[in-house]
Amino acid sequence: MTLLEERLAHTIKTAEDLSDVVTDQAKRITLLERQVAALLELARDQSAGDGSVTFSDQPPPHY
Repeated sequence: MTLLEERLAHTIKTAEDLSDVVTDQAKRITLLERQVAALLELARDQSAGDGSVTFSDQPPPHY
C-alpha cells in the first residue's frame, strides 16, 4: 500500500510540474505572437512609406 501511495504522490507531482510548464509556455507563446504581430505591422508601415523593407522571399534590390 505504501508503494502505491508513493507512486501516486510522484504522479501527482509530475502532473503539477507539467501543468506549470504548459502554463509558462502558453504565456511565452502569447508574448511571441504579440511581438511577431508588432513586427509585421512595423514592416508593413515601413514598406508602405518608402519601400525599404526587403522580405526574405524577395530578391535584394540590386538584382
